[in-house]
Amino acid sequence: MTLRIAIAGASGRMGRMLVEAVLAAPDLQLAGALDVADSPALGQDAGAFAGRHTGVAITSDLDAGLANAQVLIDFTRPAGTLAHLAACRRLGVKAVIGTTGFSPEQKAAITAHAAHTAVVFAPNMSVGVNVVLKLLDQAARALSQGYDIEVIEAHHRHKVDAPSGTALQMGEVLAAALGRDLKDCAVYAREGVTGERDPSTIGFSAIRGGDIIGDHTVLFAGTGERIEISHKSSSRAGYAQGSLRAARFLAGHATGLFDMNDVLGLA
Repeated sequence: MTLRIAIAGASGRMGRMLVEAVLAAPDLQLAGALDVADSPALGQDAGAFAGRHTGVAITSDLDAGLANAQVLIDFTRPAGTLAHLAACRRLGVKAVIGTTGFSPEQKAAITAHAAHTAVVFAPNMSVGVNVVLKLLDQAARALSQGYDIEVIEAHHRHKVDAPSGTALQMGEVLAAALGRDLKDCAVYAREGVTGERDPSTIGFSAIRGGDIIGDHTVLFAGTGERIEISHKSSSRAGYAQGSLRAARFLAGHATGLFDMNDVLGLA
C-alpha cells in the first residue's frame, strides 16, 4: 500500500532533499508540499527544482497541503512546526518532526498533540547518529571515572540554533548514563579565567561556517588517552532516508510519541 507524504518547508534545502527521496521511493507518494506565506516558490510544482512534474503545488494553506496526506515530514522552525502539528491533529495526519530548537514548553505541546495523533520526534533522523547515541550510552557508563567529556559540533553558516539539537541529545544521553541532569552539568561557553575544569561537567563547543552539513564528536579525555566517537554527514540524504523510515513506522500507529530508537528497534 502506498503511503501518502506531505513535506513542510518544501522549497528549502532539506525540504527538496525530502521531496526527491519521496519521489524515488516506490512505496511512497508525494501528497502535499507546504511553505511559508512569503515563499517565492508558492504555486510552483514541488518537483520543479529537479525538473520533475509531480502535480503537487507548493502552498501555505495547511488544510490544502495536508488534505491528501497520511504523514507530514517537518524540518522547519519550532513555531511553524507546532502550527503544522496542530493542523495534523485536527485533520488526522501523523507527523515526523526533525525540527530542532524547541523550548521545554514547546516540547510539552508536542507530547500533548501526540495523545491525538502519532508522532516521531527526534533531533536527528540519521540512522547512523542514532546508532552513535547507543554507543555513547555504553561508553559513558564504562568511562564514568577519570574522563572529561566534551561534545563538539559543526554546522553550516545558516544554522540558527546552538548547540545543535543532536549535540544536546548526545549530552542528554551522556548525562543520563552518568546519573546526572544535563541542565545541572552542561557548560556551553568558556571565556577568560575559567578556573580548573570541573570533572562532573559536560562541555559543548559549536562551530558555524561554510556549508558543513553536520559533524558531531564526543571526546572522552582521560590520563594518557583520548577516545573519540564521531559522526560526520556528507549529505542530507541520511536524514531524509531516516525520515522515510520514521514515516513508514508511523503507518502502524494511531497515536503516541516515538523517537528513532523506536523506529530502529533500539529502544
